[in-house]
Amino acid sequence: MNTLGKNFVFTSFGESHGRAIGGVLDGVPAGIRIDMDLIREALDKRAGRKPTPNPSLKGGEQVQGVSPRALREGDEVEWLSGVLDGVTLGTPIAFIIRNKDARSEDYEWLKHSYRIGHADRTYQEKYGIRDHRGGGRASARETASRVVAGSVAQQLLKEKGVEIQTKLVQVGEEKNPERFNEYIAAIQRDGDSIGGIVECVITGLPVGVGEPIFDKLQSHLAFAMMSINGCKGFEYGSGFEGVNLKGSEMYLSENQTLISGGIAGGISDGTPVVFRCVFKPTASNRKTFEKAYPHPLPEGKGEDKRIVGRHDACIAVRAVAVVEAMAALVLQNLLSK
Repeated sequence: MNTLGKNFVFTSFGESHGRAIGGVLDGVPAGIRIDMDLIREALDKRAGRKPTPNPSLKGGEQVQGVSPRALREGDEVEWLSGVLDGVTLGTPIAFIIRNKDARSEDYEWLKHSYRIGHADRTYQEKYGIRDHRGGGRASARETASRVVAGSVAQQLLKEKGVEIQTKLVQVGEEKNPERFNEYIAAIQRDGDSIGGIVECVITGLPVGVGEPIFDKLQSHLAFAMMSINGCKGFEYGSGFEGVNLKGSEMYLSENQTLISGGIAGGISDGTPVVFRCVFKPTASNRKTFEKAYPHPLPEGKGEDKRIVGRHDACIAVRAVAVVEAMAALVLQNLLSK
């Protein structure tokens, strides 16, 4: 399915090399002024652009590990319905983002081939047809629509006193943020890619969000996070690290927020909700392709299209914005009951 939520509903559409990607938001109250600068900031973060002093201007400098081609898309939002002069009408909000840097010729070789670590074969087997151009719906390009919708949700949440902060906390084995760029750059120079961990902290969430048994707060969050391209794991509170703690060490800890993650019995307990997502290294990198497809084009026959495209050295860098957006969509839906 391509729809998330029951009370605050988001539907995503479009392919990475189609004319546009976009979304429809239903359940947004009337009379809300949308801060377009905040949406621009969120899209810049997802694109790997460094923030600028003036949020109304696009950042131009890329973050380490992000494909330079990601900056060329522009990600200009066109509002089709539900918004008049920046104010919501209470009707479904539809928007599109036109694809401006789609080079479909880079993927011609995929008409009859499957890439390692991608959804090419499973899409073909399940549907009997697929969009081979950059992965179609399976491309992370689709997440730009989530970021737009999530930014709207986040603005509504701020009115309720709920704040969401996400950050990259680990790249490969490196846990020092000051060394992330250097670490990714070394991987990138080697023609390879690396995974990472994104942490999300939610503050201001009241007691009582989430319901037993199958509507637990962590279940909603995990469902949303695991829908993000490249996400391989979800944990909250002490998570997998908790296996190294004894019961007395865990429950007598002074910092219960780190242990419970702000959730007890599937219900928010009023303390900060803390969770983390693990993102895999992208399979599309020069080193993998050269080993998996050892017969490039003969010298002088042009560029080997199998190694080009919009591929990041560390997709977790841009996933920070997507995790934040998905958390906002989940919470706004739960708080809209």
